[in-house]
Amino acid sequence: MTLAQKYKFLIEYFQKNNPNAASELHFSNAYELILAVVLSAQCTDKRVNMITPALFSRFPTPFELTNASYEEVYELIKSVSYPNNKTKHLMGLAQKLVADFNGIVPDNLEALTSLPGVGRKSANVILSVIFDKPAMAVDTHVFRVANRLGIVKNATTPLEVEKQLVQHFPEHLLARAHHWLILHGRYVCLARTPKCVGCGISSACDYYYQKYS
Repeated sequence: MTLAQKYKFLIEYFQKNNPNAASELHFSNAYELILAVVLSAQCTDKRVNMITPALFSRFPTPFELTNASYEEVYELIKSVSYPNNKTKHLMGLAQKLVADFNGIVPDNLEALTSLPGVGRKSANVILSVIFDKPAMAVDTHVFRVANRLGIVKNATTPLEVEKQLVQHFPEHLLARAHHWLILHGRYVCLARTPKCVGCGISSACDYYYQKYS
C-alpha cells in the first residue's frame, strides 16, 4: 500500500466509523478549554473532567483567576499530575491573558505559546478545536499511532510528525484527523499492549505486518 493509499484508506475508515470525533475534555468556551488542556498534560482527560467543574465555577473568567491565591487554585486541582507546576501555570496564564490580551484567548500560535504552560501541542489543540483552524496537535498517542501505521517517515520528534501529517491530510480534515489518531491511540493502539487483532485499520499498518508476518 502506497503512502497516498494509506491516507485514503484511513480517511475513508474513520469518516465511516468515527465521523464526529472530538475532544473528550469538557468545556464551554476557549478559556475553559485552555485551562483543561494545561491540566491534561501527562494526565487523563477523565481525571481533568472530574476537577474542572469546580475550577470553572470558582474562576469563570481569567479576571477571577488572576486574583486567586496559590492555595485556592492548588486545592481545586491537587488530584492531577504535577499540581504544583500546573497551579503556577494556570495563575500565570490568567495573568498574561488579562495583561496582554484583555482576558481573551488569542487565536494564533505565537500568542498562544507565549502563555505559561501552553506549548505547541496545546496551542494547536486550541486552534483546531476552538477556532477551527487547520492545525495538527501531536501528543504521545498521535506520535505513536502515526509511526506505527507508517504514515510518517523517519519522524523522530512531534514537530516532524506534525509537518508530515499536515502535508498529507486534506486541510479541511486536519482537526478531525487529530481526534481520529488520538482516540485510536487511547483505546485501540495502546502503548504497551496494542489491540492489533480486531483493529479496523491493521491492513494499513506497518507495525501489524512486522508483528504478524
